[in-house]
Amino acid sequence: MPSSDHDRLSAYLDNLWLERGLSDNSLAAYRRDLTAFVDWLTQRNQTLAVFSVSDLLDYLAYCHRQALSARSIARKLSAIRGLCQDLVRRGDRLDDPSADVAPPKLPKPLPKTLSEEDVDRLLQAMDGDSVLSLRDRCALEILYAAGLRVSELTQLRLPNIDQQTGVLRIMGKGSKERLVPVGEECLHWLQRYLAQARPELPGSRLSDYLFPGRSGGAVTRQTIWHRVKAMATKAGISHGLSPHGLRHAFATHLLNHGVDLRSVQLMLGHADLSTTQIYTQVAAARLQNLHAQHHPRNR
Repeated sequence: MPSSDHDRLSAYLDNLWLERGLSDNSLAAYRRDLTAFVDWLTQRNQTLAVFSVSDLLDYLAYCHRQALSARSIARKLSAIRGLCQDLVRRGDRLDDPSADVAPPKLPKPLPKTLSEEDVDRLLQAMDGDSVLSLRDRCALEILYAAGLRVSELTQLRLPNIDQQTGVLRIMGKGSKERLVPVGEECLHWLQRYLAQARPELPGSRLSDYLFPGRSGGAVTRQTIWHRVKAMATKAGISHGLSPHGLRHAFATHLLNHGVDLRSVQLMLGHADLSTTQIYTQVAAARLQNLHAQHHPRNR
């Protein structure tokens, strides 16, 4: 590596460490990615001050030929882009050759979800007649029955619950309202909670939130999070369950049982159908797994 490029890279990494407070591991990753790029330029008799867009594209193609993942290539490009911006700021370059280079498309990870058996185990683990047990059981029943975001659950108010029709009026993202039905089992636990547990909660008389906190405001998302995690441990579910996991389970299980995608979109409150479509991949993966396990030609 030419000494000038070595100096430029060292100066950039020192500044990066000072500005962002990167951990040792993160800084080491930046150093590896950028050193590899500068070494590649050196082999082509190029330098940081003059390499072109074509050179950068050739380097990304080289990385692809080395069987690097799209995520790794995107990380390298991000590191190079930061270096290019620094070179322009310092006056070592007049242009940024990385500005118009698009990163590779990354595969969307499938949301982690629970099987129907997992949900049953989770809910059955929430036994007991104490005030908090009934509150937690009701909260989880609603999360799963209505596919709510945790923030939507905590902001749910008594006037927005129609116990006669079993419909919840939900205020979602962007202040958009939607109506979501819940089933008889959820209604059973909701009514039991309202009759036996909610009146005993410290903030219940000061609030119309379904799940009030001590001061009368809404219970916090962190409280729901910790309770779900605790119940998951009790149920023996160890694969990273979160309250949002019940929303994923809601959508996936509906699709598995034949509900159309548009209806699931409306119940989830997704503005764009493409956001909901990822659940079709989860459902398809589930069906493939069932086929592999149970079809006679796979045995």
